[in-house]
Amino acid sequence: MKGPTFAAEPGDPSAAMNAIADRTASKTIASAFLDVVAAQGGDVALRWKEGDDWNEWTFSEVADLVARVAGGLKAQGVQRGDRVVLMMRNIPHFHVVDVAVLMLGATPISIYNSSAPDQVEYLVKHSGAVIGIVEDDSFLKRFHAVRDQLTELRSLGVLKPGELDADFTWDELTAGEPIDLAAAAAQGDPSDLVTVIYTSGTTGPPKGVMISNANVMFVAEATRDLMPFHEARGKKVVSYLPMAHIAERTVSHYSQVVLGYQVSCCPNPGEIAAYLGPVEPNVLFGVPRVWEKIHAGLTGALAADPEKARQFDEAVEAARPIAIKKSWGTATDEEEATYAFLDEVAFKPVRQLLGLDHLEVAVTGAAPIPPDLLSWFRAIGVPLSEVYGMSENTGLMTWTPERIKPGTVGPACPGTEVRIAEDGEVICRGPHVFQGYLDDPEKTDEALSADGWLHTGDIGELDEDGYLKIVDRKKELIITAGGKNISPANLEAALKMIPLVGQAAAIGDQRPFVSALVVLDPDTAPAWAAQHGLGDLSLAELADHPDVIAEVEAGLESVMANFNNAERVKKVKVLGEEWLPDSELLTPTSKLKRRGVNSYYSAEIEALYR
Repeated sequence: MKGPTFAAEPGDPSAAMNAIADRTASKTIASAFLDVVAAQGGDVALRWKEGDDWNEWTFSEVADLVARVAGGLKAQGVQRGDRVVLMMRNIPHFHVVDVAVLMLGATPISIYNSSAPDQVEYLVKHSGAVIGIVEDDSFLKRFHAVRDQLTELRSLGVLKPGELDADFTWDELTAGEPIDLAAAAAQGDPSDLVTVIYTSGTTGPPKGVMISNANVMFVAEATRDLMPFHEARGKKVVSYLPMAHIAERTVSHYSQVVLGYQVSCCPNPGEIAAYLGPVEPNVLFGVPRVWEKIHAGLTGALAADPEKARQFDEAVEAARPIAIKKSWGTATDEEEATYAFLDEVAFKPVRQLLGLDHLEVAVTGAAPIPPDLLSWFRAIGVPLSEVYGMSENTGLMTWTPERIKPGTVGPACPGTEVRIAEDGEVICRGPHVFQGYLDDPEKTDEALSADGWLHTGDIGELDEDGYLKIVDRKKELIITAGGKNISPANLEAALKMIPLVGQAAAIGDQRPFVSALVVLDPDTAPAWAAQHGLGDLSLAELADHPDVIAEVEAGLESVMANFNNAERVKKVKVLGEEWLPDSELLTPTSKLKRRGVNSYYSAEIEALYR
């Protein structure tokens, strides 16, 4: 295992660590769930839509289902130490099945819904799963395609049976003899694996990140300490991102089980905007692209009335510095009054329109967000903040919901040590650091030092207040032909502040200068086109139009002003096809797959350098 050298010394997090350890001593997700059921059994735990109607289960009803499903799984032969693979959308059944598996001392492992049959085969074999549970035929057929190769998979069940054969169904699981939940939970241990999170595989085959009960309990309690509200009970969240990702599992599953949140299930991530109004969430997590889409949608709507758009933009600019001061508690009475006026006449109606008026905590993470966009949301009264974490530290490393500094990801979380190694890499240590990669001691040794320091693979800087700024992925830095090291993420964040641009990829490794691919935003570009007499053109046609290219290039000059000459993007290729999550270009959480982008657009990239 590697031994770190340090360029910065952290503060002592031992007091916070010990306080959290006292609260979580000997606790597991299963025992925490029973504590919540005992305290708030009559509260609504899960909500979901069927057609236009909402349905719900209380915590007591969920506990009854957990006992029955655990009994059904026991009848299927699930034993302590087994692994159970799950493939389903954001539906209430997921929460029941996951906890039921844990009650038996087994480990539930969720895989991405987009997984092709060959990926299913790899993940099931690598995880050692003995049981599979999928939502419906659309997932079942991918297992059937490789069923002959899955020799260790003893049985395969489907929650919503269709035409394809399965070994058991949801109705058969819930008809099982219920287990004694208290007795089952008492058998668990904090060191037991609570899940295995498979990395999205941007740089090779996915690795299995082993997460224990102790890891998750620590993060849940650290989150409780960080939240601006004292009582988490009944706080509302929407579950819409893949449960195979640590962020969604932490925000809407483990936080519900430990903190007692009310979760509304949105099975199609593209419908999240439509769920915000009816749900009125108090806590909302979104990858940057989610917030970019909300911003673009509002900007596009306002563009229909240029005078109203101008007035709104002026209000935002006046509110930006006040909103940051409010975050730090340093706004003067006069500034507070000014903001209150702007909020009443401009921002409050917009938040109500977007369904964001009940938000107490709004979080972005999994990829960098442009600082200007974050401060824009703060200006309009959406309390957006940026979190930094990864699967290997159970999704939480640095974050603060208030006292924010746009452009940073906040200070170390309670009980977490964060340092910068001499080569600039961010490293951390704490009770949330994972147990290692499943069946991969070599990769585990690369990631973890002998004394528990996790090497993140990110380059970062700590300021005088201990706030962390991520410069870039260690392996993704662009090194130009002239030997200049450049952060593509910083350039891409700047490019996305050009109003017409929704997505961007910086190019330049071993090239004479930096260029970029930029994708027109599907919300703002049509609105701009309508204003400029181009409303009949498609996005693809707009991408080739000289007026659009000229507008993007004018914006390029503005957003590159803060970069030195060697770093600046000199040329761009405008594209009209939106990049979608979970594709050859983006991961499920909208991180760029740079190899995929470079391969798919190889001709366009070469043309930039002719």
